[in-house]
Amino acid sequence: MAVYQRRRNHNNLRYLIPIISTISTVLLLLLALLSFLTPPPPDNDQFIPHHHHRDHIHSSSLLENDVFDVNHKNEIEQKQPVFRVPIHGGSSSSQDIWSSRLSKFFYGCSNSSQKFAKAGVNTMPNRYLMIATSGGLNQQRTGITDAVVAARILNATLVVPKLDQNSFWKDSSNFTEIFDVDWFISFLSKDVKIIKQLPERRGKAMGFYTMRVPRKCTPGCYQKRVVPVLVKKKAVQLTKFDYRLANKLDTDLQKLRCRVNYHALRFTEPILNMGRQLVQRMRLRSRHFIALHLRFEPDMLAFSGCDYGGGEKEKKELGAIRKRWKTLHSHNPDKNRRQGKCPLTPEEVGLMLRALGFGSDIHIYVASGEVYGGEETLAPLKALFPNYHSKETITRNAELSPFMSFSSRMAALDFIVCDESDVFVTNNNGNMARMLAGRRRYFGHKRTIRPNAKKLSSLFINRVNMTWEAFASKVRTHQKGFMGEPNEVRPGRGEFHENPSTCICENSEDKAQDDSSAQSQIKVSSILGKENYFSKDSGESVEDEEPDWTEMDYGENQNGLQDKELSNITDYTFVKAEEQPELEDMLSD
Repeated sequence: MAVYQRRRNHNNLRYLIPIISTISTVLLLLLALLSFLTPPPPDNDQFIPHHHHRDHIHSSSLLENDVFDVNHKNEIEQKQPVFRVPIHGGSSSSQDIWSSRLSKFFYGCSNSSQKFAKAGVNTMPNRYLMIATSGGLNQQRTGITDAVVAARILNATLVVPKLDQNSFWKDSSNFTEIFDVDWFISFLSKDVKIIKQLPERRGKAMGFYTMRVPRKCTPGCYQKRVVPVLVKKKAVQLTKFDYRLANKLDTDLQKLRCRVNYHALRFTEPILNMGRQLVQRMRLRSRHFIALHLRFEPDMLAFSGCDYGGGEKEKKELGAIRKRWKTLHSHNPDKNRRQGKCPLTPEEVGLMLRALGFGSDIHIYVASGEVYGGEETLAPLKALFPNYHSKETITRNAELSPFMSFSSRMAALDFIVCDESDVFVTNNNGNMARMLAGRRRYFGHKRTIRPNAKKLSSLFINRVNMTWEAFASKVRTHQKGFMGEPNEVRPGRGEFHENPSTCICENSEDKAQDDSSAQSQIKVSSILGKENYFSKDSGESVEDEEPDWTEMDYGENQNGLQDKELSNITDYTFVKAEEQPELEDMLSD
């Protein structure tokens, strides 16, 4: 019986082995077929950022972990271009992205003329001007600069300006805690007499009269409104002193503005030392770096009145902030975006920079407060530029602790790094952006990039319908005139603090020789049959399109050029703009 059972089991095994073998073969064939049908992964030189972001600013790149089945994904790829961002710069431009070829022909020049009387001759006795500034650090800087000029116009002695300690910024710092007051007084001693406080009379503090002058007040306006009060009261304090002096002044007064802003206003040693350390640490990481003034804080977005795709949650949060200011009028988000009045999102800034030729290996220092949406909002920018830094990431807490409770001192640190960066990128038309743009022009026309938001906004929305190469080409075209080249803005246009043209001189002889050499090269290329069409500054192939200057005259109300004159201008197009409300100047610092 046992022998019979063993024979039966042996026969069963003999039949099972072929069946198991057949099943294994079928499974192997199925695995091979599945491997053949699976689409290959993207090339190693392609970087496809994955974003968890708001609806209308999602990346249009096809992501490998998107929720698509394979067949549906292949259908999409056949119907529309694939928008993939390359790891490297992706720009075919021959232009030097780090500097301007023409910057070497321009330099800052702010010395006074011989007819500009010394302070001892110009200053009248018993006339004291006091200034109460307004806003954040850079808005106050404009007020301090103009205060010196106002004192000169009024033939008065200037009392060291009082900083704003009660505004939105809530900073208790005084002048001597931000700026080197002794240097300020001594450097300007030949131009304006400056004292630290009002003199005493009969052992008591001297009284003063408080008043306010209108915005863009001309020298004649000061003579008419303030001088009679000064003569009678001896001491006058002008309050809310920001943009209270006309944009256009005579040459010597404009040069005085430059001497104050670019030479006399020097930060205190603690701020300078910390700022220099930040710059040094960025230099140790990379030979070149970009500084980005992101300005994507909740207050800025609320003020802009723009829609960033966050739905009801965003509308509720930003709406609550807007209610703090009763004078803030309603906005049309779509219209604002079309007109270029909306700050770019961090992702859009990153895409613009990559399109201009900056690769993913570039180090970026971001000057910013609390970013709306936090890390979720910043993730796309960090994916595009993994070498992302801020003052908080490259310092220890103990190093920043003396500054952290003071918004102006923290802003001063960012100001120093942005000023010393190889490329400065601004994302709004605020006070810091203007002040730094003017300063970088004065000190050698260092590369300063301002997004042409009006043109770029539609490009970002429609990028799903184009390849990366087409997108990058259009970005480079739209950004011509917004890259910080010399003479991008005609002298006298825009805010003087941003375009201090009176204080910028040109080495005409060297430039003429360079132009002659460039023309010779173009003629040689033509003889050789190379039909190259060069832009005036960059030397790259361009489309025949003029830059859009819609926002260049912000804060200024002037007659501008007549339509007939505008039609004859080929290099620049200018438009007028109404004076910005005080609230915008405060929030845009």
